[in-house]
Amino acid sequence: MFPTSVDIPESSRTQLVTLLNDRLADTIDLKTQAKQAHWNIKGMAFYELHLLFDEIAKHLEDASDLIAERITALGGVAEGTVRQVAAKSTIPEYPMDTVRGSDHLLALSTRLGQAANAMRTAIEGCLSHNDQASADVFIELVRQADKDLWFLQAHLQA
Repeated sequence: MFPTSVDIPESSRTQLVTLLNDRLADTIDLKTQAKQAHWNIKGMAFYELHLLFDEIAKHLEDASDLIAERITALGGVAEGTVRQVAAKSTIPEYPMDTVRGSDHLLALSTRLGQAANAMRTAIEGCLSHNDQASADVFIELVRQADKDLWFLQAHLQA
């Protein structure tokens, strides 16, 4: 841990950094999976879904940056290399044989829901260490993830 004037005990900051790095891994992994869908979508709704998947990937890129910057603000080291992410992510591997829009929608919505729920749990973890700022980061990210999830699931509900 690096020194900081953030008024949270180092033992709590260490645990918060671990929590944040866990969600960082999921977020980066999910971003690459959204790009996988973006690049490989086929079918009648190609253009609409191609754009939607890219927009979701952009939201996840922004989310990973927000999480990583919070980690460093707490005096930690953001663990965002491909190897670190692959070792830590809890998101299931993306099905590589997915082509149809409905299959991509289902794969992404399942994984995004898992990531959003893990962030909801992270909010409580942050608050248990009296870190309202990190909790607020996750509240913001859950709000966006839930909206993106709504966009994905709305296609499946028709």
